[in-house]
Amino acid sequence: MKAPDGNRLAILNALNNGGFISGQLLGEQLGISRAAVSKHIQSLQEMGLDIFKVNGKGYSLNNTVGLLEQSKIQHYYQALGADTAQIEVQPIIDSTNSELMRRIAAKQQLDSGTVIVAEMQQAGRGRRGRVWQSPFGANLYYSYYWCLDDGLQAAMGMSIAVGLAVYDTLKALYQLDIELKWPNDIYLNKEKLAGVLVELDGQPQGPCQLVIGIGINLQMPQSVSQQIDQAWTDLSQHTTQLDKNKLVAHLTSHLEQRLAQYSQTGLQDMYQQWNTLDAFSGQCVELNTGHRSWRGICEGIDMHGGIRIRQDGEAKSYYGGEISLRKAQL
Repeated sequence: MKAPDGNRLAILNALNNGGFISGQLLGEQLGISRAAVSKHIQSLQEMGLDIFKVNGKGYSLNNTVGLLEQSKIQHYYQALGADTAQIEVQPIIDSTNSELMRRIAAKQQLDSGTVIVAEMQQAGRGRRGRVWQSPFGANLYYSYYWCLDDGLQAAMGMSIAVGLAVYDTLKALYQLDIELKWPNDIYLNKEKLAGVLVELDGQPQGPCQLVIGIGINLQMPQSVSQQIDQAWTDLSQHTTQLDKNKLVAHLTSHLEQRLAQYSQTGLQDMYQQWNTLDAFSGQCVELNTGHRSWRGICEGIDMHGGIRIRQDGEAKSYYGGEISLRKAQL
């Protein structure tokens, strides 16, 4: 008999094949009782999975997204003309970003391009300590490790390059025209679709280690969506072609291309494209650093990744880690 977590994942994998499967058959395959199967099903439902039961048929999983499979990710990645990717799949984790940051703190040897993806985060994080809703199997929880030799200062505009990599991916796969909100949010039809969290470890002048976290809403359960305090959307509302493994492969490829571009020329060749995708361009905004706030007209970003706000006829650039952007009235 498998361990409880192993049984739960085995049931999930069986449901992921599609159609209905009876509790009796699941119990026979795993060597457990139907009552035990029912408890595992209930546990999966509590994790956010939409599993329903029909008398005489059994259980079925209402999930068009599918589950992460390392072999499928590698297949899609190599089909893009790349070598083998360093991608690690975790069923359940506290946070993909936190795991990579722990490995950095423990001075583990990490290669640039190491990726961790998970089916569920138990302590998903957004900017400024916000909770990132991370139900099992519903969305993409993704972190990418990268070492930058030029120090912390050189990483200042990293979230701009990452946002464009997400744009590249969603445009290529689903022909979606997303918008970007400075410094790290991705919008579709004025609703939040995805977010970026870049964390750094290093010295101002020495090598800098970065963990690039990306969360994309794929098929958000209604029960979880009630806990989100802003307008949101997910990819299932805009496409029927969702394949989580293909998405991971393409996101990794596009991210690598943008990071290579960033290494060579910084934001010099990217900031103008970002400005064409700015969700708040020309609008009245409020910029809040926690200690002070400014109101003015948003004029996009400068070539270093700073947000430009026009006040009293003069545009100034603002940078820093504790800056948020909100729509406001002058």
